[in-house]
Amino acid sequence: MKLVLKPELLTCKSFNDFGKVISIDDSKSILINDGYAQKHFNLCDMDSNEKNGLSTLHIYLAKKRIFPLKINMLEKHPYFSQTFMPRSNKPFLVVVALGEETPNLETLKVFKTNGNQGVHYNRGIWHFPLISIEDNEQFIVIDRNDLKIKENKLEDCIEVYFENQIEVMDI
Repeated sequence: MKLVLKPELLTCKSFNDFGKVISIDDSKSILINDGYAQKHFNLCDMDSNEKNGLSTLHIYLAKKRIFPLKINMLEKHPYFSQTFMPRSNKPFLVVVALGEETPNLETLKVFKTNGNQGVHYNRGIWHFPLISIEDNEQFIVIDRNDLKIKENKLEDCIEVYFENQIEVMDI
């Protein structure tokens, strides 16, 4: 059986089961720095403290994906959340699914951001790795750091490969 997924618009409501949409639209804000900056605060809470982990910031440089995109695996981080925020205003795609031990492919969805949105995956959400539709796009990524301390290490990422023929349509 072949499953073809068409990207749907990313909204707070449509993404709620998987995490949060990161955007200043409809967020709380205050003026700071004598009115020269508007601070949009508490956009998401990182979940990274398991076994004394800390939140850390990375920058990913992503290669453009080729469409139709074959989805043959999903991954999850069982002990921490993960946030992706584009540094440009270009859309990117997000493939997610629910499930405990393995992804429930009946819940598989693909979302297209508007370019000014990021995503925050809740702990344990199955997702396909970063899907950039432009070459050399930069993303700010926040997730867990074990500080290279043996006692802080845990299972970072679980990957599940499957044989179902799943394709994400051209955007």
